[in-house]
Amino acid sequence: MTAILIVCTANICRSPMTQGIMGKLVLEQGLDNTISVDSAGTHAHNAGRRPYKRAQQVAESHGVKISKYKARMVAADDFKQFDYIIAMDQDNLRNLRAICPEECKDKLSLILDFAPQSGLKTVHDPYFGNLSGFTPCKTFIRGRLTWGSIFGYHSCPKWVIG
Repeated sequence: MTAILIVCTANICRSPMTQGIMGKLVLEQGLDNTISVDSAGTHAHNAGRRPYKRAQQVAESHGVKISKYKARMVAADDFKQFDYIIAMDQDNLRNLRAICPEECKDKLSLILDFAPQSGLKTVHDPYFGNLSGFTPCKTFIRGRLTWGSIFGYHSCPKWVIG
């Protein structure tokens, strides 16, 4: 099984939305016995909390329920357990590199590595904005990522979110 960990700052906005959307697509593609998706944050100040209400609203408006997820901080075991550890922005990637064992650093990547055609420099954290700030994040996750580029190295079917 290919295990993927999506990481943002607090694990209450971007990473649970990505986990939910990707999990739904994995299920729709019949890959749920092949691919697992989880999420975590680089900071523990929201550990145990549910995803932010606005993140839940935007995800649910697109048929993805994330209300049962609980925020957690990246754990030392994650670096061994997951095949891919994907950061939502450069700060998250920098924080991951600081705590990642040297032998696992090749598992780290930036989510934008899988969306070169997007032209974006970062996936902004929508937490401090209003509800409309969550929609571009969801649109990026759902429409701009070429998830097949993640799985291409593991003989999984190449599929594109669209």
